Amino acid sequence: MRRGTCLALAGLLLASGCGLTSGSPMVDAVRPGTIGRGEPLKGARLTVTSKEFTEQLILGAIMGIAFQAAGADVLDRTGIQGSIGSREAVKKGDADAQFEYTGTGWITYLGNSRPIPDPHKQWEAVRDADVRNGLTWLPPARLDNTYALAMNQAGFKRYGTRTLSQVAALAKKDPGAVTLCVESEFANRADGLPGLEKAYGMSVPARNVTQMDTGIIYTQVAKGKCAYGEVFTTDGRIKSMNLVVMADDRKFFPDYNAAPVINTRVLKKWPAIASVIGPVTEKLDNSVAQTLNGKVDVDGQDPHQVALDWMKREGFVK
Repeated sequence: MRRGTCLALAGLLLASGCGLTSGSPMVDAVRPGTIGRGEPLKGARLTVTSKEFTEQLILGAIMGIAFQAAGADVLDRTGIQGSIGSREAVKKGDADAQFEYTGTGWITYLGNSRPIPDPHKQWEAVRDADVRNGLTWLPPARLDNTYALAMNQAGFKRYGTRTLSQVAALAKKDPGAVTLCVESEFANRADGLPGLEKAYGMSVPARNVTQMDTGIIYTQVAKGKCAYGEVFTTDGRIKSMNLVVMADDRKFFPDYNAAPVINTRVLKKWPAIASVIGPVTEKLDNSVAQTLNGKVDVDGQDPHQVALDWMKREGFVK
């Protein structure tokens, strides 16, 4: 997922098969809508990249379509395995731009162990720290792809919990009521279940915790096989399965707001990149992401087409 790493060493990216040696031109027949008027990127040749999971493929396509509408010729190098591959591509100039997550930047790339609770300050800290790496973080979206616990409607009607503090209170009052379905990594990481229990003063017996693959968690929670399941907050299955997400009222989980990250040299040459992608970024939130992700993961649609349809529907492009 977004916090994964490329299997090859960062220094060997071009020879490692991480995806940087391939790519194809984006050839969407788009014209400026509310963005790209006057084609301020005409003459630019820009390469967009992304990680390999659904949301990233959609975001990469959205970025490339926006640049095309503004007049740029765009090379599509989306779908690189892991996190390091796409980031290194932008750092080295093998790609020019991508959407990245603030929490990933702060913790995974910059090596900080503690997130900053305020999402805007988190972005500012990443932006300021990454300048030395030749990367410019543009303002982030409200889209926050972080961890959460979710339950089905039947469970919500029975227990009525809306926050993780209320889940902790329920676990103390009725220990058998709080059963969890989680990934094995989440069950053992300090920023997963162990840290969550510590932050909320909650103790869930091991017998109440079942470890399984990510995709299975959603179906198990929907069926009521476990009361609560570990989810990602922008996953399309949350909306399609009508799950209820518990609010992280003590801000334990890091914020993973999506933000455009641009190679600084490229941005200096083509400063209009910021004004082109800015309005699009502002429109992205968790509800939009859940809907778009669901069209791919639930309905089986093509990520690029989903991105193009949304850009047209919002009036960004024609």
